[in-house]
Amino acid sequence: MNVLGFLWYALWFVVAVSLLVTVHEFGHFWVARRLGFKVLRFSVGFGSKPLLSWRWGRDPVEYWISPIPLGGYVKMLDEREGPVPPEDLPRSFTRRPPYQRILVLLAGPAFNFLFAIVVLAAMLWASGVTRVLPVVGDVTAGSFAARAGLKSGDRIVSINGTPVDSQREVTFELLDVMSGSGDARLKVSQAGTEREVDLNVTNPATRRSLTAPTGPNGLFGGLGFQFWAPPMPAVLGKVTPGGPAARAGLKPGDRIVAVDGHAVGDFEELVAQLVPHPGKTISLTYRRGRTVHTAQVTTASVMVDGKRIGRIEAEGSGTAVYPPSMLRRETLGPLSALKYGTQRIWSMTALQAHLFWRMLLGDVSLSNLSGPLAIAEYAGQSASAGASSYLGFLVLISLSLGFLNLLPIPILDGGQIVFQLIEWVKGGPLSERAQIVGQQVGIALLFLLGAVVIFNDIARIARQFN
Repeated sequence: MNVLGFLWYALWFVVAVSLLVTVHEFGHFWVARRLGFKVLRFSVGFGSKPLLSWRWGRDPVEYWISPIPLGGYVKMLDEREGPVPPEDLPRSFTRRPPYQRILVLLAGPAFNFLFAIVVLAAMLWASGVTRVLPVVGDVTAGSFAARAGLKSGDRIVSINGTPVDSQREVTFELLDVMSGSGDARLKVSQAGTEREVDLNVTNPATRRSLTAPTGPNGLFGGLGFQFWAPPMPAVLGKVTPGGPAARAGLKPGDRIVAVDGHAVGDFEELVAQLVPHPGKTISLTYRRGRTVHTAQVTTASVMVDGKRIGRIEAEGSGTAVYPPSMLRRETLGPLSALKYGTQRIWSMTALQAHLFWRMLLGDVSLSNLSGPLAIAEYAGQSASAGASSYLGFLVLISLSLGFLNLLPIPILDGGQIVFQLIEWVKGGPLSERAQIVGQQVGIALLFLLGAVVIFNDIARIARQFN
């Protein structure tokens, strides 16, 4: 990655974090004010001194724009942090009823979920819903799918009794099943005839590899089938600066028509013809506009799954056009978009919770946890792909932020909620020592989680350079 690419990723990462943490803190702020807590300050960003500040309102609050744009915070009146005037004691955080403190703590994650629902609903209202039917394409001989009896052309109708009508729904259901029992009973249909197949993966280690982003074949490759997709033209999109294609003079928009004289029909064929030639010079025939050219390209030699393969370091830009029979399009009004968006957010959150729990049990690989470097890369890539892609990224990260803060770790909202529940039940606060120990445990757990995600980031980067 060059310097400009790094700065691009960093920019959109900062935008995402600043926006979503500010949404989170605004949730605490808004509910606290409505319930009568005394809020002293609401800051967008961090820092001991503001870039810009003002006081506003009948019950004045300091509003800060701070210099470190990585979130924000809400400061409430709290007698644990210093003397409180007697007339303000009833509005101190510790003097409010426990249920109100819990509502304030819940409000931050709730606003992250609400943000995700509103943004997704707006996207669905604007563009509608397009479902690609889950029709099976290639089935690998001897694979789990082949042994189960899955065949090319089968349309997947349900998984373990849950109806599915899109490739996205099938992916979510299979991730859930393969991270758990590993037994997926599929109802499939072909030529008007329905039948059931049992896609069963009994080995826990195999299931872990299926659901790990670092797995050798991914979920569908490991199971042994892919969804049917129309061929994508062999048209170059992004060409890596300084890579083999760029050095040979190839540009985005060039259509590859032959490799060493062998015709290329689509992008998959292009990749297949490049793979056997790592580090070798090949002849590429391509069309630019109405003119046909030939270039000598020395491929890169890249290690993938223990094998050296050839690549020209260019991505495809051709659009796969599905026939109308494979698509289900639906236009949504504002209320139906809100309903559909809420349902989708619920299913995504439920899957996230299942995967996280199974990660703790050791059934799912910890390599699924992404660190700041991976998130920054996703932010930059989604921003490059357009506004819709970046908004989709914000939806996913907002859900993750809301979910993370609900975990019962003392330093997070979820841990503080546990403290308030204990106080509510026992009729008095935890001892100061118990709270300190809890905070120390919470910090240690977050450091451990941070170490895991940073290790995952470093391992991912190392794999890219192997």
